[in-house]
Amino acid sequence: MSGPRVNSFFLGNASGVNFSIILSPRDEGTGKLQPANCSGSKRAGDWNLDVTPGLNSSKVTVSLTRSLELCLPNATECCPSPLCLVETLQVLACHDSVMLAQLLIQAEIFANFSFTGNVSENATVIPNQAFQPLGSCPCDLTAGACDVRCCCDLECTPDLKQLFNGSCFTGVFGGDVNPPFDQLCSSQSLEYTPEWFPFLCVQSSLDNTPFLGYFYHGSISASKAPSFTIPLQTSPGKLFTGYRQGDPIITEENEYFTIPQRSLAGQCVGNAPVAYLQDFDVKCLTHLASYKEGLPHSVRINSGTADFIQQSVTYRTITDRGRFITQSESLHAAEVLCQNVTFAEHYTFTWKEENIEHVNVTVFLGSLCDGEILTQRFTVQFLGVESTDGEELFENPGYEVGKPVKAANLNASDPLGSLNIWQPAGRGLCASATYTPVLFGVNSYSGCLLEVGINEDCSLLRENVTEKLSSLIQATHIGKRDNSSYSDLDDWVEIIRLDPFNSDTNVSTGSLKGICPDIPANLNIHIIFAEVGAVEGIPQEHILAVQISYSTVTWQFQCGLGCRNSLSFLPITASVQFIKVPAQPPAPVTRYHRIYEEFDCDQNELCWQQLLYPLTQFYTGEPYSQCLAKGLFLAFLVLLAAILSSPWFSELWKR
Repeated sequence: MSGPRVNSFFLGNASGVNFSIILSPRDEGTGKLQPANCSGSKRAGDWNLDVTPGLNSSKVTVSLTRSLELCLPNATECCPSPLCLVETLQVLACHDSVMLAQLLIQAEIFANFSFTGNVSENATVIPNQAFQPLGSCPCDLTAGACDVRCCCDLECTPDLKQLFNGSCFTGVFGGDVNPPFDQLCSSQSLEYTPEWFPFLCVQSSLDNTPFLGYFYHGSISASKAPSFTIPLQTSPGKLFTGYRQGDPIITEENEYFTIPQRSLAGQCVGNAPVAYLQDFDVKCLTHLASYKEGLPHSVRINSGTADFIQQSVTYRTITDRGRFITQSESLHAAEVLCQNVTFAEHYTFTWKEENIEHVNVTVFLGSLCDGEILTQRFTVQFLGVESTDGEELFENPGYEVGKPVKAANLNASDPLGSLNIWQPAGRGLCASATYTPVLFGVNSYSGCLLEVGINEDCSLLRENVTEKLSSLIQATHIGKRDNSSYSDLDDWVEIIRLDPFNSDTNVSTGSLKGICPDIPANLNIHIIFAEVGAVEGIPQEHILAVQISYSTVTWQFQCGLGCRNSLSFLPITASVQFIKVPAQPPAPVTRYHRIYEEFDCDQNELCWQQLLYPLTQFYTGEPYSQCLAKGLFLAFLVLLAAILSSPWFSELWKR
């Protein structure tokens, strides 16, 4: 270990186990450690041992109690040298004087280097950067200590510089803040020096260098560089400069306003800050044992002008738990423990310029029982004050390629719907597969495997497969645009569903064991869209219609070696196809266009118009005057050859 604290774990039941720590010096003659015994305690020298018992494991913490500061003159209880401590420890776990486990720790800890001088409250005077560099040694980053590879650091002794003398930082960062510039007469940095360089070069000292111009116009105060977090205000009366896009939203307690979100690793993070003007829609899996409540809705939010806004909360009750409960374990009724928890939270922020005007929250509550897995949903939407009917009109109201298709369930109390396809994981079974939204303009194909027994009833199998496929489409309508309003029915198109079995279809019941015909194993989603216009040159693409159909297959039990397998797999799939059509029906082809197509060079292999292509205006390889001259000269040669080959010219030549 190289720090003052180290953790380890003891696996197993720790009841009746005695933990102790001992110092184990080495024998100077043999170099071996002294044998350990179970008579130690939880303190040895400057070391303490803490044990935190658990269910099936115990956390063992070894910590150092002494100071690691480097000694000043006439000081005690400190480190006399940079290498402060070198000791060997043994942690023992004993039961009735019998050693169950042993942990050997080699501690090699260095002293802490920190600035111990007096701190002046005077503000640092930044020199005029137009006439001298801001710092003569930019790589000197640590006060009172030597920075490795920084040869211009004054804290580095000659002995320390010998360790990295051959690998010092170069350039401006390494201290060369006034490098010779190319226009200097003594500079030899140019690979190619023109002949006129000695007459027009600059003869000047390095104190007057063009590199000083890189510091803009020499402001006497450091510029405010954008940071990852905005500064927290220290008092409610302090003025707040407002939010910018991407800034975290701050609460009244000078803390981040957090809502569960997904991290880059795909896991849900409960304390993720909400960024200003950034919408999101996430789903997180949880169960009753690990369920945690988020920030209380009584927390007030900083509006951006040092004022605080109270959240307007509306509570609703979920009636259809099947949309949120993805898996349920079979438990006895007497053992089931249920709790009223949050199923979904929808936040709507109304903003204007750099400030937040209102915050509306809709919370959906439901009952979660032990053994069930809950899919929580959290959405955040920012709407401008100039919005119509509470919905924001974006610069491009149409869909963008790669963005999720907006779905709605207009017949339910919660209008938010979903249009998904499978995202298999692990073995690819439907029981463990998750959902991923359908993305606009992206043709997709996914599926999963459904376990089917050899004695499966064909009618029940069809119902089970149909239910699995229908779970992908938790919506009755699809938004024509990305900003379709839930209150305007004209903004939505109803999903056209073609049932897998209708009254005219004769479904076979399957008289043979292990064979079931007419299984609707393939779900086909056809989305018809068109480009209906453009906003500031950006095309607007709207969805015109959505159709859902099924394709049937014949399932047959796949017999393994010796037909000993009792289960087989039925692959069920879902495909999404986007079909682009003209926004308006094309004009009928006239007789003139049908005749003209015979002379269209783009639609025919033979193009008589390009017989004399170099002499036409379509040829741009040479100037037209040169092409005309060469063409006339070629015509003259052809005419001369025709004259010389004629019979009358030969008779005239003989005369």
